[in-house]
Amino acid sequence: MNEVIALPNRIGLKLMNAIRFAGGFGHLVGTTAKELFIPPFPLRLTLQQIYAIGVESFVLVLITGLATGSVMALQFGYGLARFGGTLYVPKLSSLAILREMGPVFTSLLVAGRIGSGMASEIASMKVTQQIDAIRALGTSPIQRIVIPRLVACMIALPLLTLMADYVAMIGAMLIAKFELNIGFNFFIAKVLETLTLADLFTGMAKTMVFAFFIAITACWKGLNTEGGTQGVGQTTTWVVVMSSIFIMVADFFLSKFFLVTVYPKY
Repeated sequence: MNEVIALPNRIGLKLMNAIRFAGGFGHLVGTTAKELFIPPFPLRLTLQQIYAIGVESFVLVLITGLATGSVMALQFGYGLARFGGTLYVPKLSSLAILREMGPVFTSLLVAGRIGSGMASEIASMKVTQQIDAIRALGTSPIQRIVIPRLVACMIALPLLTLMADYVAMIGAMLIAKFELNIGFNFFIAKVLETLTLADLFTGMAKTMVFAFFIAITACWKGLNTEGGTQGVGQTTTWVVVMSSIFIMVADFFLSKFFLVTVYPKY
C-alpha cells in the first residue's frame, strides 16, 4: 500500500529531474556557444584533451573497428550464402560500416571511456571546490573546463571514426578473402563502386553530433555533482547510460534525415 502511495511521488521526482536536466543542458549549451568566441581561446587545454581523447583511444578503436568489420562480413556472408548472394558482401559491409557501425560503435566506445572520464574528473573538481576556486580567480569554468573538452571531442571523434572505418574495411576484406573466397581485387572494386563521398560525410556528420552530446552531457553532470565521492561514482554511471541513449536516439533521427535528404532515391 505504501508503495502505491509513494508511486506518484517517484514519478513526480523523475519528471522534475528530467525538466531540470533539459533546462540545465540547454543553459550550458547556450553559455558555451556564447563564451566560445570570447578570447582567449584555451588552445593548450584543447590540445591536451585531443591527445587524451584521440591518441589514448587509438588502440581501442582499432581493435573495435577490426572486430566490427570482421563480424559484419562473416554474418553477411553466411546469411547471403543461402540465397546465392555472397558477392554482395562487399557492398553491404562497406555501406553498413561507413553509415552506421563505424560512427555508432566508435561513439559508444568513446562515451564509455572518455565520457565517464570527463564526468568523473569534473565531478571530483566540483566536490573538492576546485571549480569554486576557478570562479574566485575570475576565470570562467566554461572556458577552462567545458569548451576544451567539447571542441576536442568534436575534432577527435570524427578522426577516430575515420580510422575505425578504414580498419573495419580491412577486417571485412580479410574475412571475405579467407572465409568467403572473395578476392581482394573484387572486394576493393565493389567497395569503390558502391561508396560515395556522401556516405563518408554523413557518417562524419553523425559523429560530430554524437561528440556534442557526449561532451555536453559529461560536463553538465560533472558540474552539477553532489554528494561527495559517492556522487562522483553515480555521475560516472549516469553519464555513460545517458550518452549511450543520446547516441542511439540521435542515430535514428539522423539516419532518417539523411535517407530523406541525401539519399532520396531510397
